[in-house]
This record gives sequence, C-alpha cells and structure tokens, in this order.
Amino acid sequence: MRYWLFKSEPSTWSWDQQVAKGDECEEWDGVRNYQARNNMRQMKVGDLGFFYHSMKEKAIVGIVEVCAEAHPDSTTDDPRWECVDIRAVRPMPRPVTLEMCKNDPRLKDMVLVNNSRLSVQPVTAEEWKVVCDLGGLGEG
Repeated sequence: MRYWLFKSEPSTWSWDQQVAKGDECEEWDGVRNYQARNNMRQMKVGDLGFFYHSMKEKAIVGIVEVCAEAHPDSTTDDPRWECVDIRAVRPMPRPVTLEMCKNDPRLKDMVLVNNSRLSVQPVTAEEWKVVCDLGGLGEG
C-alpha cells in the first residue's frame, strides 16, 4: 500500500461533500498538472490518502481510500488528463495544519512542507504515521 495527499479548496470540493458521498466513489477530477496526474497514475485500489483543505484552512482533515485506478477524466475530452476515484474513510479527530507539519522536524522532507502547491502528492509511510499521530489517530 502507498500513501498520498489530495488537496482541494473547500469552496470547490470539501471534506463534508466527500463524506456525504458515503461509500460511493467520487472522481478526483479537474487536475491539470502533469506531476499530480503522474502521481495518480501510480495509485492502486486500496491506497490511502490524506484529504487536505487548501486556501484559508490549510489542514489535513480526513482520510480517503482510492477505489478506482487512473482513468480518463470525465471533465475533459483531452486524453492527456486522467484521474482516480476516492471515497472517505474517516475524519481526522484533530485537523493537522500545514504549520504543524512545517514545525515537526520528522516531516521536514514531506512534499507538503516543501511543495505545498502540488495538488496530488506522495506521502511516505513514516510521514503517514507522524501525521496520523498528530491528528489523534495513533498510527493510522
């Protein structure tokens, strides 16, 4: 299993909207960055990801699961763009802010800390454990 982080502006697609989908999978569509798209191409069903609210909140607020591997993005006819489908797994008991991540030396190499603009990014197993601990989930 691999770990990921999915960023969304809450005004576009929020954690609450993701949760409202229940067990139904939702396309993580609209990504128009090659690096983010390539990250999605590496995902497998069952991989887990952090759901991150960007803009004002700048916090990891939940955990999602990949439920469909990369396929054409339904929001465009351009064959270059693909997406995965995700579903909500559980909320973070305590949101983990970008500031918390930046201030924890164990996360100094985390992509979120060093390239917070990338919308879909990998997370190492060790980073996953640290963030889950910060968020009140033990080791996730």
